[in-house]
Amino acid sequence: MQERNGRQLSRWALLREDIECVLERDPAARTRIEVFCTYPGLHALLIHRFAHGLWGRKAKFTARFVSFLARMVTNIDIHPGATIGRRFFIDHGAGVVIGETAEIGDDVTLYHEVTLGGTSLSKGKRHPTLEDGVLVGAGAKILGPVRVGSRANVGANSVVISDVPAGMTVVGIPGRIVLPPEARRITKHGIDLDHHLMPDPVGKALHCMSERIVQLEARLAALEHRPEGEVECVHCSDPCGTSAAELFQLEETSR
Repeated sequence: MQERNGRQLSRWALLREDIECVLERDPAARTRIEVFCTYPGLHALLIHRFAHGLWGRKAKFTARFVSFLARMVTNIDIHPGATIGRRFFIDHGAGVVIGETAEIGDDVTLYHEVTLGGTSLSKGKRHPTLEDGVLVGAGAKILGPVRVGSRANVGANSVVISDVPAGMTVVGIPGRIVLPPEARRITKHGIDLDHHLMPDPVGKALHCMSERIVQLEARLAALEHRPEGEVECVHCSDPCGTSAAELFQLEETSR
């Protein structure tokens, strides 16, 4: 049981909250009975609450064995020592790993293959802390005793190894903070953020640099009164003066 406004919630009240949060966050969920019977993330959470209770009562082997059985059934590995708040939702759930000293707040959402892992062999706090409302995309890894602030977003396949301020979005390997529009400088080629298209600052910079090189080579060719593309390369036979569009066409033709 967990506290709510100074009083404890019953197990049934917690279960109702858990089911309702799935219906709110997953458009594929249709009915409460479907969620209760077929969602492994919900099953893993319910079993974890039981195992966590055993862990707190010093029945640690039994708690670990219960969590082991839960992993076999749900493909979700939650250490019984992990602390998890209310309305926690694991979507799909396959491959999720949550370490012993991980702390998860209320209204947190994880997608499949997320890892809340440790980076130290010493005992003590060595796993992440996720504050209220955090969303972690598929395949993301949050490693070490880092803190992800409330309402922060971690992009799919990102690797987070340092603290994330509240309300920010992190993408990339290693994770880089993407500032909100009002807090960053946006040029005509600037980076914008969509929920389904996470920006890659390094990839964007390389793309802009490549386009700039093409422009400079065209200007140099005009000054030297020679056609574009006639640039001899001592390293390989690639057409160094060919534009990015022509290279793309060559690639498509060869397929």
